Amino acid sequence: MSIHFLLAMGTPPNGGNPLLGLLPAVFILAIFFVVVVLPMRRNQKKVGEFLAALKVGDRVVTTGGIFGTITKVGDDTLQLQIANNVRVEISRKAVVGYQGQEPVVPDNSGANA
Repeated sequence: MSIHFLLAMGTPPNGGNPLLGLLPAVFILAIFFVVVVLPMRRNQKKVGEFLAALKVGDRVVTTGGIFGTITKVGDDTLQLQIANNVRVEISRKAVVGYQGQEPVVPDNSGANA
C-alpha cells in the first residue's frame, strides 16, 4: 500500500471538519472523568479530613485489624494503646476508621466485588 492511499482513507468524504472526528474521544474522556475521577477525588478528600481529625482518645481500627486507643499524635505517626501497658507506633495512614463504625478508607482488596 502506498502512503497516498492511507492518507486518502483518513480524509472525510465530504470535506467536513476533521475535528468532528475527535468529538467521540472527548465525550468518552468526559464520561470517564465524571464516573471515575470525581468520586475518587471526593473519597481522597474525605479520607484526608478523617486522618487530619484524629486526636488522643479516639478508638480506631488499623488496616491490619488492630483495635486501639490513640495515646499520642505526631505529624505522620500515631501511638496506639492496644492492651494494658502495650503501645505501638503506627503510620497515620494505617488507620481505616473508628471502632464500631464503617471504615472511612475503602477496601481495595477486591473481596467485596
